[in-house]
Amino acid sequence: MSAAAQELHTLPIAARPRRTWAQTAHGLLFLFVFLFGCAMINGSQFVVLLPLKLLPFRAARKAYYEGVRYSKGAFGALLVLACQWFAPTKLVISFETKGKGKFTPKEIETLVQRDRNGRVVAVNLPQKAALIANHQVYADWWYAWALTYFMGTHRDVFIVLKKSLKWVPVVGWGMQFYNFIFLARSWASDRLHLSKSLSWLARRAEKEDSPLTFILYPEGTLVSKDTRPISKKYADKLGIPDMTHTLLPRSTGLHYSLRSLAPRVQNLQLIDITMAYPGIPALHYGQDYYTLRSIFFNEVPPPAVHMHIRKFDVDRDVPIGNVSASNPSALPNGSAKSTVEVDIPEGEREAFELWLRDLWREKDKLMGRFLDTGSLDAPGASGDPPVEVEVPLRLRHKYEILDAFCFFIPAVAGWAWSKLR
Repeated sequence: MSAAAQELHTLPIAARPRRTWAQTAHGLLFLFVFLFGCAMINGSQFVVLLPLKLLPFRAARKAYYEGVRYSKGAFGALLVLACQWFAPTKLVISFETKGKGKFTPKEIETLVQRDRNGRVVAVNLPQKAALIANHQVYADWWYAWALTYFMGTHRDVFIVLKKSLKWVPVVGWGMQFYNFIFLARSWASDRLHLSKSLSWLARRAEKEDSPLTFILYPEGTLVSKDTRPISKKYADKLGIPDMTHTLLPRSTGLHYSLRSLAPRVQNLQLIDITMAYPGIPALHYGQDYYTLRSIFFNEVPPPAVHMHIRKFDVDRDVPIGNVSASNPSALPNGSAKSTVEVDIPEGEREAFELWLRDLWREKDKLMGRFLDTGSLDAPGASGDPPVEVEVPLRLRHKYEILDAFCFFIPAVAGWAWSKLR
């Protein structure tokens, strides 16, 4: 990527030069590679995995479960590969060491794993966790999933999506195989469905002893010229100051989620990430500088994606309320009013809302620090530079390129068929 292209990220998309033929060719190549990868993954799901689901054998169900995990990991690898080939960037990660959600010195020593060349190949964050972050650009979820690749949980990511996306060809079909949760955006109808889905996922993760990373954005939408006034109106309604760089978080979905997961996952953790992108001035909006199109089609990725990470033990550190009446071995059912996971007493609801709002105020301050200093982390006690870890978004091994296109599912299926003939 040229120096000139690197500086384009500081200009609003509307003020950048017109797209060149080289950028158009680059974008078309990206689109072909990405859609080919998605088609390979979804095709393998339909041709190889779906028949396994229909077989009434325990071994077939186990093979289906592991196959779906592999295909989800393939998509995670495809996201990293897309960055590597078409939009090179790096994660710049810092860890909280002083305030709420801090890591202990002993934990800090074991968080980052490097290869013999010093390159970061793993970030040892909790394997069973809910992951929350502020939401600036649509690419946030792309980079969050890329982080899980280095966490080793990219095969076990779960997210919430609009119900309308469920039947989008290829992508929507694949997301159904992944057991993503589709909501109608109405808590009256969604809250029990969300709780039941997460309870089932949590119980299965414990039974199979597999990781679980549930990604949620409590702001619910991007910071933009349309959503900023809505956040201000909500703040005025509550009689509190609005945020400056983020939106006021909505606590309901996260509260339901944690009350559903915590009784069924031992030592559930909450990973809180503050994300920031270089080049976005104060009081401007991320989508004016970074869109999926500008990043991958126009070759103007962020030079770095900054992440400041906190970690909370949900049972000990997060006031989700009393869920002792929840039955971990059963799924919430029947009337939502009789379900402890979503039938939250007013006092407990208010306590959690205040806790989350305070967390977001700290996040808002971190964003202000980033705008002033270029770092989300504070300097050391003696004025030393912040401690940050750079993680290039690249696959660890060349053979994982085959994983990104889900090569091994049809390869194994073909080998098994040849043995059975």
